[in-house]
Amino acid sequence: MLASHERKRRFHDPERTRNRLLQAAFREVHRSGFRSAGIDTILAATNVTKGALYYHFDGKEALGYAIVDEIIAKLVSEGWLRPLLSDGQPVDILIGVVRRIPDRPQDIRAGCPLLNLAQEMSPLDEQFRKRLKRIFIAWQEAVARLLRKGQSQGTVRRDLNSDEAASFLVAMVEGYVSLAKNAQDTKVWEVGKRNIVGWLKSLRAPRQSRRGGRRRSNEQSRFG
Repeated sequence: MLASHERKRRFHDPERTRNRLLQAAFREVHRSGFRSAGIDTILAATNVTKGALYYHFDGKEALGYAIVDEIIAKLVSEGWLRPLLSDGQPVDILIGVVRRIPDRPQDIRAGCPLLNLAQEMSPLDEQFRKRLKRIFIAWQEAVARLLRKGQSQGTVRRDLNSDEAASFLVAMVEGYVSLAKNAQDTKVWEVGKRNIVGWLKSLRAPRQSRRGGRRRSNEQSRFG
């Protein structure tokens, strides 16, 4: 009796149904790309009717926009934006976030959902492009704020352009993820992670010498 009631509640809960559709659509888009994602495949995975899908979403594009706004944006927030608010030295925080990026074979095979959609849909659909751009900008701004905090604390090099360094970090992360996906090889990402961490370490402010002066950095690049 209770099991039957639970099944009825599950299938007649609009918010739950919408979320199931959204999650199934995200998995299908991540696996196949937006243009190749099949509505029938999404419906089969959720046991939801086509009418129910169009009750919640006006069409496939609306479903795609919701994936960006509600799932991909949340992934970036949980993986980057929130951790960057943690206590600690900014460079250490960034290194920790990079080291925690998933590197299982299935993660390498699928690639970054944000990057995948940006490459596929930004040239084709302005609404996709604007939504994805907002996520990239939020990511870069969060990194830049953290670097500026480190500069004010004296733990990050003062000669660093925080905005440019932030965009460089995002580009390195996404670039190595893309290379690893293309090679279908986790070792590519392992090398990338070591290089990114090495670059982040170069952003630390020079230590005070015993005489109280600063040691000169051998790095002349704006980024390190």
